[in-house]
Amino acid sequence: MVATIAFGMGIDKPDVRFVAHLDLPKSLEGYYQETGRAGRDGEPADAWMAYGLADLVQHKRLIEMSEASEEFKRVSNAKLDALLGLCETAACRRVRLLAYFGEQSAPCGNCDTCLVPPETWDATEAARKALSAIYRTGQRFGAVHLIEVLRGKEGERVQRWEHDKLAVFGVGAGLDETAWRGVFRQLVALGYAHVDHEAHGALRLTEASRAVLRGEQGVEMRRTVAARARVRESRRGAGVAAALGAEGAGLFERLKAWRMGEARTQAVPAYVILHDSTLAEIAQRRPADLDALSAVGGMGAKKLERYGPTLLALLEAAA
Repeated sequence: MVATIAFGMGIDKPDVRFVAHLDLPKSLEGYYQETGRAGRDGEPADAWMAYGLADLVQHKRLIEMSEASEEFKRVSNAKLDALLGLCETAACRRVRLLAYFGEQSAPCGNCDTCLVPPETWDATEAARKALSAIYRTGQRFGAVHLIEVLRGKEGERVQRWEHDKLAVFGVGAGLDETAWRGVFRQLVALGYAHVDHEAHGALRLTEASRAVLRGEQGVEMRRTVAARARVRESRRGAGVAAALGAEGAGLFERLKAWRMGEARTQAVPAYVILHDSTLAEIAQRRPADLDALSAVGGMGAKKLERYGPTLLALLEAAA
């Protein structure tokens, strides 16, 4: 059977293995429905989405330009904000998604934030600089211009508006453009700024931003760049597993089944027990004692003490 990749609506096949959102959906309801097109045959499937602040600007513009009632616009904006919250969450995406529909759940152990937990950082100072830049430039500019001001870029537009003379000019030179894009995107997701479509996507402050600017509220954000490196590390384990051969792959799957049982017993994501890369290395090396097991990457002293005897018993049974 040939697996299918779905890039849009209208797909009604049971063996879709991959759903790609190349544009930001309009709501969590839409996202849930579209990702549900994958894996209808009960086999594993992946969903992937790419988005940026420009997508949010475009969606809000379309909402406000529509001839719908003000109540419909308010609901549509709230749905879009909920979707952005899912995109930017550092917690389990399944928990966040089901909570939106009124269902309680435990971390799934399968989404990207469970498998590769994003690093967070104290972004309070960066948030204050970004919010100050929004305010001092008159709340009339989008993220691209604000980033140029913060990073001290003396472009034609910056000089024309004399923003190179502002106190915030160059105060954010310590962060690169990618990091600043993440800061502005998350400021919108956290409700400290909002996009004004009537001002061509200009960012404006919200009432909640006051506490941050006054130093009364801290801000924690996902570390975007670090997350990419951690994704690469996660994929390394998958590469090892692929090189194990039939026998090793079988042992790898048995180790994963044991891990899932442990995760359910402890009510924690599977990655908290052991990462895929660690299980793959165990399946490859097949350590015979605790000393050999301790040499496996990811097997610290606490994990060795807690899971070592069980893992050795599993390896012995599989020999």
